[in-house]
Amino acid sequence: MVAAARGGDVSRAMDGEGDPKSASMEQALYWRQIYREILAMEEKVLERIQALMAKQSPQVRREVELTNVPVVAAQAERFRQRLGFWAARVRELE
Repeated sequence: MVAAARGGDVSRAMDGEGDPKSASMEQALYWRQIYREILAMEEKVLERIQALMAKQSPQVRREVELTNVPVVAAQAERFRQRLGFWAARVRELE
């Protein structure tokens, strides 16, 4: 439950992450890249879940749709929004 709540909390920064509003260009580029990488990974996880679900019974698919998919989707959305914060900071500094 804690991991699910943390994963979907857009305001929650990663350990060591500073505030995009006051970050230097170097910091902004670093965190933009981190979030690009982690978002790409989460999107691959979602794709893999979908592929695995296609081979399962309707009951299994339904349970995965109700449990696993929302957690991973929330995490992906969090990372997408955090990436947006850092991408905006990079544009601001350019």
